[in-house]
Amino acid sequence: MIRRKIDSRIRVLIENGIHLGHRSLLIVIGEKAREQVAILHHLLSKATVRARPSVLWCYKKELGFSSHRKKRMKLIMKKLRAGKASINEENQFELFISSTEIRYCYYSETHKILGNTYGMCVLQDFEAMTPNLLARTIETVEGGGLVVILLHSLHSIRQLHAMTMDVHSRYRTEAHQDVVARFNERFLLSLASCKTCLLLDDELNVLPLSSAVSAIDPASAEAKQKVASNATELKQLIESMSDAPTVGKLLKQCKTLDQAKVILKLFDVISENNLKHTVSLTAARGRGKSAALGLAAAGAIGFGYSNIFVTSPGPENLKTFFQFVCKGFDALQFEEHIDYEVVQSVNPEFNKAVVRINVTRGQRQTIQYIHPTDAIKLGQAELVIIDEAAAIPLLHVKQLLGPYLVFISSTVNGYEGTGRSLSLKLLQELREQSSKLTAVSKSSSNISAENFKFQTVGGRTLSELTLSESIRYKPGDDVELWLNQLLCLDVTTVPKVSGGGCPPPEHCDLYYVNRDSIRIIFATHDVHIRCSSLQKFAE
Repeated sequence: MIRRKIDSRIRVLIENGIHLGHRSLLIVIGEKAREQVAILHHLLSKATVRARPSVLWCYKKELGFSSHRKKRMKLIMKKLRAGKASINEENQFELFISSTEIRYCYYSETHKILGNTYGMCVLQDFEAMTPNLLARTIETVEGGGLVVILLHSLHSIRQLHAMTMDVHSRYRTEAHQDVVARFNERFLLSLASCKTCLLLDDELNVLPLSSAVSAIDPASAEAKQKVASNATELKQLIESMSDAPTVGKLLKQCKTLDQAKVILKLFDVISENNLKHTVSLTAARGRGKSAALGLAAAGAIGFGYSNIFVTSPGPENLKTFFQFVCKGFDALQFEEHIDYEVVQSVNPEFNKAVVRINVTRGQRQTIQYIHPTDAIKLGQAELVIIDEAAAIPLLHVKQLLGPYLVFISSTVNGYEGTGRSLSLKLLQELREQSSKLTAVSKSSSNISAENFKFQTVGGRTLSELTLSESIRYKPGDDVELWLNQLLCLDVTTVPKVSGGGCPPPEHCDLYYVNRDSIRIIFATHDVHIRCSSLQKFAE
């Protein structure tokens, strides 16, 4: 096999991602695109100062090679005898497959990988791709990792415009047989806005995509220092709280500074023992909400809370929560089967999900799952945790509020939903109650009967917390920004229009506009501003 020099921009891009904790996006075109995965993984492993990164390999139906070692060796020998492959070429890919931890996953089963983290994600069979699959798989890659999209059936990126996607079959009817691949063109146009994206052929030559990839410079010392400063601040915070017997031990389980600050706030609320306090925790996906709630529940046990209830759309959604409850117990030096017992569900529909933890150290304490409709069971509750509240009907969430401490978490700005009903209705009501309660408490002692009834019965104190830093990668990740703009995941956050901006909607006239023209505008301009302006114009 002829040795060839790889473009230095690929190496610099990978090294920058590792130093800054950001992901990189590589799109490989050509019949031999699959063979280049081994080389890219080698470059990633060489630049990473730790164990070889694990790989998530997603595909539609046929992998194209055997994932079974013996079958793979048999196929290689058959190719060698037929003269269709050389020893060096097959050995390189064979060595990669044999020595790397690879999780093979059908696109139809990608829901099973949620919560896992990989160093590299390979996506083949682009015709089976959907926006949900794209977001679900890319979000499993850690900072410094690679997202590799293989387009082995294409010889030119321009062919992506005319590629027939599997999802198009849903929209074909007798009257409309032709489906325009508008998302494909939007996907292609959006790549130019991703600063950490490279378009490669099957010999790893960099193809022209935009002027941004003409030269990729190594990360500056200031950028590296900024990443290190957050880690230093987290370490200092943990050291400053080392004297606290419960909080200090649990803070060591935090991965980000954001998460540590949220844990401190939750412990402040727990220690106050105010049974009419509601804490809302909102964040985008992958920020560590469930982990923070799990550590807080373990801390509540340490503070003496006896009856803790947790609810979510289903017990399987609480896997991360209960994992971090157990990690919190380990940090507090609780021993399983001696100090606490984990109870799994016997319902086959729940796949042995954990539904209760009984603590017998000192006094009997319980962390128990209940269904969102079982609010009647909360008579003896001291702390109620509502995880993924946006996926629970608002009526049930309101019924879960009562004379006890309540933690509410919800995912916002994600592909699974935005939690708008929670933020627009429930949290707004709680804000009004909290502000009215504050006004009453600051007023004179001459309180009217109506206000007194509100303060003692209906009023709840509300604290709102947010998590912005991702657990898997550092802030400023360009792949996250690209994905949010491509799939319009964060359109609820509308930035202010600076400068001249757009004319008022009442001064505009509505004309017939070509769909493709609108698509190009949305793909190449700021999605947030366009969405808000067009919505006002339509109204």
